[in-house]
Amino acid sequence: MGTWDIGHFDNDTAADFSGTLDETPLAEREAVVRRVLTLAADTGAEDYLDCDEAVEAVAAAALVASQCPGGEPVTTSYGPDEPLPAFPADLRPLAAKALDRVLAEESELAELWDETEEGPAWRRTVKDLRAVLRPEPEPVGEALFEV
Repeated sequence: MGTWDIGHFDNDTAADFSGTLDETPLAEREAVVRRVLTLAADTGAEDYLDCDEAVEAVAAAALVASQCPGGEPVTTSYGPDEPLPAFPADLRPLAAKALDRVLAEESELAELWDETEEGPAWRRTVKDLRAVLRPEPEPVGEALFEV
């Protein structure tokens, strides 16, 4: 895999995934994104997640997150050029689950990044993406006012 930076589309596999989406009819693009996310999310915890599958899952999750409140638009030239459909809300938890799997111990992509100096920065970008998809609930605590 040719990788030139830590961005979600900064590698050959993600750029190819964008090309696949561009070549897919608009009405079928959601299904492509869903299939990629499901493949990663449904990989068992003990099963090894292949690097290419993980890279595509990160790219797909970035596309879903771009439509969420607080999400960053995908502006890289390596992202899809063609319009994307409005993704249904049920893709958000699926994308978050896929990213959890990408960051897990049995993930080739995480293993490869952890062998580099950029590994911690890459992990932060994926965790930030996950936070947009499924923010952690606010902790319920004591009131912050005086009586």
